[in-house]
Amino acid sequence: MQNNLFIEDEFETHGRVWFRNAISPSDLALFDEATTETAKAGQRLGASRALDAALSRDSSLGNAIRQLDHKAEPVRVVAFNKSEKVNWGVPWHQDRVIAVNEKTDTAGYSNWTKKSGTWHCEPPQSVLEHMLFVRVHLDDTDRSNGAMEIAVGSHKGGIVSSAEAETAAKACPIEVCEAQRGDVLILKMLTLHSSKPAKVQSGRRVLRVDYASFQLPPPLSWAT
Repeated sequence: MQNNLFIEDEFETHGRVWFRNAISPSDLALFDEATTETAKAGQRLGASRALDAALSRDSSLGNAIRQLDHKAEPVRVVAFNKSEKVNWGVPWHQDRVIAVNEKTDTAGYSNWTKKSGTWHCEPPQSVLEHMLFVRVHLDDTDRSNGAMEIAVGSHKGGIVSSAEAETAAKACPIEVCEAQRGDVLILKMLTLHSSKPAKVQSGRRVLRVDYASFQLPPPLSWAT
Protein backbone atom coordinates (compact mmCIF):
# COMPACT_ATOMS: atom_id res chain seq x y z
CA MET A 1 0.00 0.00 0.00
CA GLN A 2 1.37 3.40 -0.97
CA ASN A 3 1.80 6.06 1.69
CA ASN A 4 -1.22 8.38 1.67
CA LEU A 5 0.87 11.54 1.91
CA PHE A 6 2.90 10.45 -1.11
CA ILE A 7 -0.31 9.67 -3.03
CA GLU A 8 -1.83 13.05 -2.24
CA ASP A 9 1.38 14.90 -3.19
CA GLU A 10 1.67 12.93 -6.45
CA PHE A 11 -1.94 13.70 -7.27
CA GLU A 12 -1.75 17.43 -6.56
CA THR A 13 1.58 17.87 -8.37
CA HIS A 14 1.08 15.70 -11.44
CA GLY A 15 -2.68 15.47 -11.62
CA ARG A 16 -2.66 11.70 -11.67
CA VAL A 17 -1.85 8.68 -9.55
CA TRP A 18 -1.70 5.00 -10.47
CA PHE A 19 -2.96 2.08 -8.40
CA ARG A 20 -1.48 -0.95 -10.09
CA ASN A 21 -3.24 -4.32 -9.80
CA ALA A 22 -5.82 -2.61 -7.62
CA ILE A 23 -8.98 -4.46 -8.66
CA SER A 24 -9.54 -7.91 -7.16
CA PRO A 25 -10.37 -10.86 -9.47
CA SER A 26 -13.89 -11.04 -8.04
CA ASP A 27 -14.51 -7.34 -8.68
CA LEU A 28 -13.07 -7.63 -12.20
CA ALA A 29 -15.61 -10.37 -12.85
CA LEU A 30 -18.37 -8.00 -11.71
CA PHE A 31 -17.11 -5.25 -14.04
CA ASP A 32 -16.98 -7.78 -16.88
CA GLU A 33 -20.60 -8.71 -16.20
CA ALA A 34 -21.69 -5.06 -16.06
CA THR A 35 -20.05 -4.23 -19.40
CA THR A 36 -20.99 -7.34 -21.38
CA GLU A 37 -23.06 -5.46 -23.96
CA THR A 38 -20.72 -2.50 -24.37
CA ALA A 39 -19.46 -2.07 -27.93
CA LYS A 40 -19.42 1.70 -28.41
CA ALA A 41 -16.96 4.55 -28.23
CA GLY A 42 -18.62 5.61 -25.00
CA GLN A 43 -21.75 4.24 -23.35
CA ARG A 44 -23.12 5.49 -20.03
CA LEU A 45 -23.92 2.60 -17.71
CA GLY A 46 -26.95 2.59 -15.46
CA ALA A 47 -27.26 0.80 -12.15
CA SER A 48 -27.07 -2.99 -12.06
CA ARG A 49 -26.41 -5.57 -9.38
CA ALA A 50 -22.92 -6.26 -10.71
CA LEU A 51 -21.96 -2.61 -11.19
CA ASP A 52 -23.33 -1.52 -7.82
CA ALA A 53 -21.28 -4.22 -6.08
CA ALA A 54 -18.09 -3.38 -7.99
CA LEU A 55 -18.48 0.32 -7.12
CA SER A 56 -19.44 -0.14 -3.48
CA ARG A 57 -17.39 1.56 -0.78
CA ASP A 58 -16.10 -1.83 0.39
CA SER A 59 -14.96 -2.88 -3.09
CA SER A 60 -11.33 -2.84 -4.20
CA LEU A 61 -12.02 0.29 -6.29
CA GLY A 62 -13.73 1.92 -3.31
CA ASN A 63 -10.65 1.25 -1.19
CA ALA A 64 -8.42 2.95 -3.78
CA ILE A 65 -10.68 5.99 -4.07
CA ARG A 66 -10.75 6.52 -0.30
CA GLN A 67 -7.00 7.06 -0.31
CA LEU A 68 -7.66 10.37 -2.09
CA ASP A 69 -11.18 11.30 -1.00
CA HIS A 70 -12.85 9.43 1.82
CA LYS A 71 -16.32 10.76 0.99
CA ALA A 72 -16.28 10.46 -2.81
CA GLU A 73 -19.12 8.59 -4.50
CA PRO A 74 -19.53 7.62 -8.18
CA VAL A 75 -21.70 10.08 -10.12
CA ARG A 76 -21.22 8.89 -13.72
CA VAL A 77 -20.02 5.64 -15.29
CA VAL A 78 -19.08 5.39 -18.98
CA ALA A 79 -17.80 2.21 -20.64
CA PHE A 80 -15.44 2.26 -23.64
CA ASN A 81 -14.54 -0.69 -25.83
CA LYS A 82 -12.00 0.13 -28.55
CA SER A 83 -11.96 -2.88 -30.88
CA GLU A 84 -11.73 -3.95 -34.51
CA LYS A 85 -15.46 -3.17 -34.82
CA VAL A 86 -15.38 0.22 -33.06
CA ASN A 87 -12.11 2.13 -33.35
CA TRP A 88 -11.47 5.81 -32.81
CA GLY A 89 -9.01 8.50 -31.87
CA VAL A 90 -9.60 11.82 -30.12
CA PRO A 91 -7.48 15.00 -30.15
CA TRP A 92 -6.21 16.73 -27.04
CA HIS A 93 -9.11 17.90 -24.90
CA GLN A 94 -10.59 18.18 -21.41
CA ASP A 95 -13.75 16.40 -20.33
CA ARG A 96 -15.83 19.12 -18.70
CA VAL A 97 -19.27 17.52 -18.73
CA ILE A 98 -21.35 16.10 -15.89
CA ALA A 99 -24.60 14.10 -15.94
CA VAL A 100 -27.56 15.53 -14.03
CA ASN A 101 -31.14 14.52 -13.29
CA GLU A 102 -32.82 17.35 -15.18
CA LYS A 103 -32.14 20.60 -17.00
CA THR A 104 -32.54 23.65 -14.79
CA ASP A 105 -31.57 27.27 -15.21
CA THR A 106 -28.67 27.47 -12.77
CA ALA A 107 -25.95 30.14 -12.81
CA GLY A 108 -22.62 28.84 -14.07
CA TYR A 109 -24.04 25.66 -15.68
CA SER A 110 -24.06 25.78 -19.48
CA ASN A 111 -23.74 23.88 -22.78
CA TRP A 112 -26.72 21.63 -22.11
CA THR A 113 -27.13 18.45 -24.16
CA LYS A 114 -29.29 15.37 -23.81
CA LYS A 115 -27.54 12.07 -24.48
CA SER A 116 -29.42 8.76 -24.37
CA GLY A 117 -32.15 10.36 -22.30
CA THR A 118 -29.81 11.95 -19.71
CA TRP A 119 -29.11 15.66 -19.40
CA HIS A 120 -25.44 16.73 -19.45
CA CYS A 121 -23.93 20.14 -18.91
CA GLU A 122 -20.67 21.96 -18.23
CA PRO A 123 -20.44 23.08 -14.58
CA PRO A 124 -18.26 25.86 -13.14
CA GLN A 125 -14.54 25.19 -12.96
CA SER A 126 -14.75 25.00 -9.16
CA VAL A 127 -16.98 21.91 -9.45
CA LEU A 128 -14.64 20.11 -11.85
CA GLU A 129 -11.61 20.90 -9.68
CA HIS A 130 -13.09 18.90 -6.81
CA MET A 131 -14.04 15.80 -8.79
CA LEU A 132 -12.08 12.65 -9.65
CA PHE A 133 -11.72 11.22 -13.17
CA VAL A 134 -11.10 7.47 -12.70
CA ARG A 135 -10.20 4.85 -15.30
CA VAL A 136 -10.54 1.15 -14.51
CA HIS A 137 -8.66 -0.98 -17.05
CA LEU A 138 -10.47 -4.20 -17.92
CA ASP A 139 -7.93 -5.19 -20.59
CA ASP A 140 -4.21 -4.68 -21.05
CA THR A 141 -3.54 -1.48 -22.99
CA ASP A 142 -0.51 0.05 -24.70
CA ARG A 143 0.33 2.13 -27.76
CA SER A 144 -0.73 -0.64 -30.14
CA ASN A 145 -4.35 -0.75 -29.01
CA GLY A 146 -4.87 2.97 -28.53
CA ALA A 147 -3.84 3.71 -24.95
CA MET A 148 -4.82 7.13 -23.66
CA GLU A 149 -2.14 9.82 -23.48
CA ILE A 150 -2.15 12.50 -20.80
CA ALA A 151 -0.39 15.84 -20.43
CA VAL A 152 1.04 15.51 -16.92
CA GLY A 153 0.37 18.56 -14.78
CA SER A 154 -1.94 20.20 -17.34
CA HIS A 155 -4.75 20.42 -14.78
CA LYS A 156 -2.98 23.44 -13.31
CA GLY A 157 -3.83 25.45 -16.43
CA GLY A 158 -7.55 25.54 -15.63
CA ILE A 159 -10.08 25.61 -18.46
CA VAL A 160 -8.39 25.27 -21.87
CA SER A 161 -10.24 25.91 -25.14
CA SER A 162 -10.32 23.28 -27.88
CA ALA A 163 -8.25 25.56 -30.12
CA GLU A 164 -5.48 25.82 -27.51
CA ALA A 165 -5.60 22.26 -26.15
CA GLU A 166 -2.82 20.72 -28.28
CA THR A 167 -0.41 23.60 -27.64
CA ALA A 168 -1.10 23.47 -23.91
CA ALA A 169 -0.69 19.69 -23.82
CA LYS A 170 2.65 19.74 -25.63
CA ALA A 171 4.01 22.22 -23.08
CA CYS A 172 3.74 19.39 -20.50
CA PRO A 173 5.37 15.97 -20.21
CA ILE A 174 3.30 13.45 -22.21
CA GLU A 175 2.60 10.07 -20.62
CA VAL A 176 1.22 7.08 -22.51
CA CYS A 177 -1.10 5.35 -20.05
CA GLU A 178 0.04 1.77 -20.54
CA ALA A 179 -1.80 -0.49 -18.11
CA GLN A 180 -2.66 -4.08 -17.30
CA ARG A 181 -6.05 -5.51 -16.50
CA GLY A 182 -6.96 -4.43 -12.98
CA ASP A 183 -4.91 -1.22 -12.95
CA VAL A 184 -6.64 2.00 -11.89
CA LEU A 185 -5.66 5.52 -12.96
CA ILE A 186 -7.09 8.48 -11.03
CA LEU A 187 -6.86 11.89 -12.69
CA LYS A 188 -7.75 15.48 -12.02
CA MET A 189 -10.83 16.27 -14.11
CA LEU A 190 -9.12 19.09 -16.03
CA THR A 191 -6.18 16.97 -17.20
CA LEU A 192 -5.69 17.25 -20.95
CA HIS A 193 -5.79 13.86 -22.68
CA SER A 194 -6.01 12.26 -26.10
CA SER A 195 -5.82 8.86 -27.77
CA LYS A 196 -4.98 7.38 -31.14
CA PRO A 197 -6.89 4.63 -32.96
CA ALA A 198 -5.84 1.07 -32.19
CA LYS A 199 -3.34 -0.47 -34.60
CA VAL A 200 -4.13 -4.07 -33.67
CA GLN A 201 -7.40 -5.99 -33.61
CA SER A 202 -7.87 -6.58 -29.92
CA GLY A 203 -10.48 -5.29 -27.48
CA ARG A 204 -9.46 -2.47 -25.14
CA ARG A 205 -12.13 -2.07 -22.51
CA VAL A 206 -11.90 0.79 -20.04
CA LEU A 207 -14.47 1.93 -17.52
CA ARG A 208 -14.51 5.63 -16.73
CA VAL A 209 -16.01 6.57 -13.38
CA ASP A 210 -16.44 10.18 -12.25
CA TYR A 211 -16.50 10.71 -8.47
CA ALA A 212 -17.64 13.61 -6.30
CA SER A 213 -17.93 14.10 -2.56
CA PHE A 214 -20.50 16.89 -2.68
CA GLN A 215 -24.00 17.64 -3.92
CA LEU A 216 -24.86 20.05 -6.72
CA PRO A 217 -26.76 23.27 -5.92
CA PRO A 218 -30.54 22.59 -5.78
CA PRO A 219 -32.56 21.95 -7.80
CA LEU A 220 -29.68 20.33 -9.71
CA SER A 221 -28.65 16.84 -8.67
CA TRP A 222 -26.42 14.08 -10.00
CA ALA A 223 -28.06 11.76 -12.54
CA THR A 224 -29.24 8.45 -11.08
